[in-house]
Amino acid sequence: MELRKRIDTRLVFAVVYFALFAVYIVVGLQPAEAVNLEVSSRLNIPSIGLSSDVTSLTLGGTKLDTPDTIVGSYSESANKTLLIGHSSTVFHDLQNTKIGDVVNYGDKTYRIVKARLAVKDVIDMNELLAPAEKDTIVIMTCAGQDLGGGDASHRLIITAEVQ
Repeated sequence: MELRKRIDTRLVFAVVYFALFAVYIVVGLQPAEAVNLEVSSRLNIPSIGLSSDVTSLTLGGTKLDTPDTIVGSYSESANKTLLIGHSSTVFHDLQNTKIGDVVNYGDKTYRIVKARLAVKDVIDMNELLAPAEKDTIVIMTCAGQDLGGGDASHRLIITAEVQ
């Protein structure tokens, strides 16, 4: 009787252990839930082989959260859109664009008219977002010295106007 009780206890323990282990494997080893960003458009810059989905961003206080692997868009006027992305992912070759390069955004074709490197702390976002005479996109990404935490000392700012 003592032996049978010990076997029953071990059997119950083993069944519970393996059941909990199976639950841990199924639940604990699942990939992190992907953040589903709604795609609002597409950005293509053929000269650097860039082709990316674009998602609309909303301003959180005074900050725009940059998507990890695609382009984010933000606009305060009908004819000017700010496009942002990480220089370590989607915009890794942005510095190789040139004045005159074609940029396709949504259903419109733009040409790069200006490129500049600006110190992060002196960028006037009101100026960047101000309405323009022509349909304009401003593409911005980190550049310069790495400050850690995904930030840098400068921003590469590319301006393109509709053709």
